[in-house]
Amino acid sequence: MSRPQLVWFRQDLRIADQPALRAAAERGPVVGLYVLDDETPGPWKLGGASRWWLHHSLAALARDLEALGTRLILRRGRSSRVVREVAREMGACGIHATRHYEPWWREAECEAGDFVILHEGDVLAEPRTIRTGSGSPFKIFGPFYRALEQRLPPQEPLPAPSKVDAPERFPASDRLEDLHLLPTRPNWATGFDIWEPGAAGANKHLQRFAAEAEHYAARRDLLAEVGTSQLSTHLHFGEISPRQVWYGVGGAGGDKFRRELAWRDFSRHVILADSRVGEAEQRPLGLAYRSGPAADRDFTAWSRGHTGFPLVDAGMRQLWETGWMHNRARLVTASFLVKHLLVDWRRGARWFWDTLTDADYANNSQNWQWIAGTGFDSQPYYRIMAPLAQSEKFAAAAYIRSWVPELAHLSDADIHDPWGRGVAPADYARPLVEHREGRERALAAFKARVAT
Repeated sequence: MSRPQLVWFRQDLRIADQPALRAAAERGPVVGLYVLDDETPGPWKLGGASRWWLHHSLAALARDLEALGTRLILRRGRSSRVVREVAREMGACGIHATRHYEPWWREAECEAGDFVILHEGDVLAEPRTIRTGSGSPFKIFGPFYRALEQRLPPQEPLPAPSKVDAPERFPASDRLEDLHLLPTRPNWATGFDIWEPGAAGANKHLQRFAAEAEHYAARRDLLAEVGTSQLSTHLHFGEISPRQVWYGVGGAGGDKFRRELAWRDFSRHVILADSRVGEAEQRPLGLAYRSGPAADRDFTAWSRGHTGFPLVDAGMRQLWETGWMHNRARLVTASFLVKHLLVDWRRGARWFWDTLTDADYANNSQNWQWIAGTGFDSQPYYRIMAPLAQSEKFAAAAYIRSWVPELAHLSDADIHDPWGRGVAPADYARPLVEHREGRERALAAFKARVAT
């Protein structure tokens, strides 16, 4: 029997369109490995909601690999060290992995050494194949997208292997339960049961969305409808590949959504251009963000969905209950924190990192910098979303009723601004700040920065 091959899984937890797995299977017996690494990412280790999802995704991947004839080995520790240890234990003659772009994964790949064979599979087109005229990663989406279009459509997805050979013996494995990924005391994830982590769940979501994709452009911002794909967490954990989604959507109706997939690719370019995008402003504004007890109280009220602005509160409560938030609500809640409350965007980004199941370093960081006006390619800081107007414009009444039950009895006309219309119930939070006051404070802070 030829010597075994090790497949190092990270954010590519699938067996279909999995070039690393296919390459390993063509060379010999296969063993899968996942390492829970809380060391290499440093402050960016997985947040609580992501850990819940990961537990179930690993269970699904283990079942899929067993159906192929092999196993998933679980370990924890510094991934580059553990990967080499497992490879020695099993006498592997190759370590196969999907290329990832987060700074800690690139660090781990370098530490693991030349023994690691990296395969494409996380993006529509590898960043090294799309460069600016100076040979650097793109920082602005428009030019990036024009360059990407020259390489589209992407390669068609690869089918899963029908069978893989198993080695004569498997390395020892930790139990999934011993990774302690699920919350227990208390179990705050009881509302997460609406999701089905794993490749099977990803494909169900894709099939559902594909049947409705022709309406995506018209419905994507309507908060009361399921107009978005809800594939973000499946894509983040690699339970489905961007290529599978690209071809799965199909038809002209999916063009708008495919552009969103391109934005995901673009975010990888951004972190290659600036690996500290989650911490350092790409275009520093020098704003004097609020701090101290009052700002802390406002941040706590925002994080719990008690701001007195129904759309903001609905979004934040949806996030807490389900680990996910509608994209339009993400924009409004983030803008409210940074502009109306004048709280540093990094505090909000960290909160999302811990509470989103789809907490993706590239996307999450870039989108917060877009809202804050500090990103390479972002909206101007002085563009401030009006949460009351946004609520009416995007028909949020039913959405608010779902997540803010104390307002459920209000009419569609009243529910967007219950305090302004004099119908707010006594148990609903008073606004932390009036819209005009918050807007003027944000603009004053921006002008003060400009004047210095």
